[in-house]
Amino acid sequence: MEAAQSPEPEVIVFTSEDMMLVDTCSLVLSARNIAHRIERRDDGPASILVKYETEQEAASQLRTYFRENRNWPPPIIDNQIQPLSTSLPVILTMGALALFYYVTGPYDPESIWFSAGAGNSSAVLREGHYFRLVTALCLHSDFSHLAGNVLIGGFLLHFYLQISGTGIGLLSVLGAAAAGNYINVLVHGPGHISIGFSTAVFAMIGLLSAHQIIEHKRGFGISMLVPLMAGAGLLAMLGSSGVRTDLGAHLFGLV
Repeated sequence: MEAAQSPEPEVIVFTSEDMMLVDTCSLVLSARNIAHRIERRDDGPASILVKYETEQEAASQLRTYFRENRNWPPPIIDNQIQPLSTSLPVILTMGALALFYYVTGPYDPESIWFSAGAGNSSAVLREGHYFRLVTALCLHSDFSHLAGNVLIGGFLLHFYLQISGTGIGLLSVLGAAAAGNYINVLVHGPGHISIGFSTAVFAMIGLLSAHQIIEHKRGFGISMLVPLMAGAGLLAMLGSSGVRTDLGAHLFGLV
């Protein structure tokens, strides 16, 4: 009779109560074609056993795995960008308008500031002075004109920058106001002069109204008219009274 062969001796190369980690180590050994088995206990940790002659290779592979994955998975980092406070950009913008008024003073057709920077439609259309579409926003006829634009404009700019961000928000307001001034120039033709930040103020009203339409996914219908009617109402209350009021600049800024 042949003697029964004794089973090959086995040794434990890894033990853990974390069953997921045990399964991962088993996968590592399987990838290297190292025969092994998992011994699970109901009331304790699970162990990975390998044949005696493969103990060194198995242990080496597991050490390599743990060394290469020491910092894995990486810690969860909150990548959410916290919006910067809009107070500083608003204060700087409105402060710049006030400072510029301190330098230029009230409207004076003989002043170099107004003769070179006002929204003179003749200069824009005939001489190509398109920079006036922007520089006109910085000039004001008197202190009350400035104060109204700073107070209302600062209030609206604060809320608009909250939803658009500082960079994109300021550029979009500037672009919309310049576009409104240009349309106003085209409508009036040569001989018209406009100044004031109010075009930008009504551009912000238009941008906020457009945001409401897009944000709430308003379809064509009565609900779509609500933000537009609100903007038109503000135009009627704030931008259509006064002898020097440039209704066209306000209207086209809003649009």
